[in-house]
Amino acid sequence: MTVHLTRRRALMAATGFGLSIDLLARPAFAATGDLSRRKLVVVICRGGLDGLTLAPPTGDPDYQGLRRNLALGDDALRLDGTFGLHPAMTSVHDLAKAGQARIAPAVATPDRARSHFEAQDVLETGAAVVYGTSSGWLNRAVESLKAARKVEALSVGPTSPLILRGPAAASSWSPGRGVDAQARLPGLLQDLYKDDPVLGPALARGLATETMAQSAMNGLAEGADAPSMMGAAPAAGGVEGYLRQGQEAARKLGGTLAGFMREPGGPQIAALSLDGFDTHANQGAAKGQLANRLGYLDAVLNGLHTGLGPEWSNTVVIVATEFGRTARVNGTSGTDHGTASTALVLGGSLKPGGIIGDWPGLKTSALYENRDLAPTLDMRGLFKGVLADHMGLDRRALETTVFPDSATARPVTGLV
Repeated sequence: MTVHLTRRRALMAATGFGLSIDLLARPAFAATGDLSRRKLVVVICRGGLDGLTLAPPTGDPDYQGLRRNLALGDDALRLDGTFGLHPAMTSVHDLAKAGQARIAPAVATPDRARSHFEAQDVLETGAAVVYGTSSGWLNRAVESLKAARKVEALSVGPTSPLILRGPAAASSWSPGRGVDAQARLPGLLQDLYKDDPVLGPALARGLATETMAQSAMNGLAEGADAPSMMGAAPAAGGVEGYLRQGQEAARKLGGTLAGFMREPGGPQIAALSLDGFDTHANQGAAKGQLANRLGYLDAVLNGLHTGLGPEWSNTVVIVATEFGRTARVNGTSGTDHGTASTALVLGGSLKPGGIIGDWPGLKTSALYENRDLAPTLDMRGLFKGVLADHMGLDRRALETTVFPDSATARPVTGLV
């Protein structure tokens, strides 16, 4: 089913840290209040978002040595004595200071493969193994919630993501050229040709060249014309103007989604996919290609926050990715596919607190397979806790339908 953007919807959209984890610390699955007003948004950052750049552990004594030219220092937006946020995440940082945003800095799905295809499948199906089921966990959650009350769901993007595919009816809305659907293609091609002795290296060289060209464009003088992505006209003000234009489009995207969710009878649950987080070369630190993508993410979340208005107090947003990046920098000033990454949890319903989960540290002995940030929190436990405490989903549905074979992934409770 496709949602058509009516004039009314368009007008509405236009206006529009320490250490802590509380696992089963209070009776789980006991959400109270008017559940019909509760809202949940899941944002998927495709490509493998580097959690050590999103939320840099600047207070970890091994961070600077591992990250070298990708390390952030005083330019990071401080959360506590160990963690900060990337300087592009200004809106999220403001929410964190208000107790409405927290990080889970070492989270991962149960999958340990470093393939986009496989990792995204496990992230979105909620299965314990790759290709364990053909439906998405969020769709199954909607189906379970509908047994008790009316629940509507919406996916945002050029195609309906796997996370919302399944037996429960869900609407979809495509913002068209406002979301860069092509940003996902390089990562998928790398997975496809990784074992091909000819096409694999050729694709890697081509992507490295493209990345260097993009880096060169980022260094253009103010006022120079920059080629625009997605076929849009070049923005006034060169590259900086183009980036401002992209962030404004991102804010409108978040605001439009908020408009749908504010509308009477609108969706209470939504899924949004953002592409372009696969940073194998010239990743950048405070500035660069990843900084630009994080700025886009921050703008989307800002648009959602401001667009929801009073309904933000009934909302939880989870930002997740399929895997993190390597702890060490590779030979092309980028990072390769890793394991644990950082998830964001935001919303007016969120309880203030420190980090979610345990921090394993970055000592060589603590790294997973001597290369990646080690996971300390199962992503399914994070999803379970929010679905239970915020959306009122019961234990039986969570353990048997939404996340089957997930008994080891204990719900993270007490977040809302």
